[in-house]
Amino acid sequence: MKFGDKVRELRTDKKLTQAELGKLVGVTVRTVAGWENDGRYPQKRDLYDKLATVFEVPANYLISEDEEFIADAAERYGVQGERDAKTVLTQAAAVFAGGELSDEDRLAFMTEIQQLYLDSKEIAAEKFTPKKYRKGKK
Repeated sequence: MKFGDKVRELRTDKKLTQAELGKLVGVTVRTVAGWENDGRYPQKRDLYDKLATVFEVPANYLISEDEEFIADAAERYGVQGERDAKTVLTQAAAVFAGGELSDEDRLAFMTEIQQLYLDSKEIAAEKFTPKKYRKGKK
């Protein structure tokens, strides 16, 4: 079950509207609708904790491995990072369409691809971002 489906199910179980949930976690109704209908994810990890508190579930229930990767990329690199992460996952999954990898090997491959993506973004940021614009550097 995807993040948006989990949010919708938990929200309706609690008999909350999208607007009420948004107020409880500090986002707009449009943001909640985006999670539920458009396949969007929270850009900040603390929202997963707030949602988990409201829904009385562990935060890990809301986050799948792929969703955690997408959220991490979005938090680090914004909307473009989120799009890139989704593309990486889609293209990596396509490699296995009809393939013969075990679940363990597939998970290892996907984890490695995700780490390679994040590492390459860090290297590119260090190499191509002028020093005065680098985060945490003076």
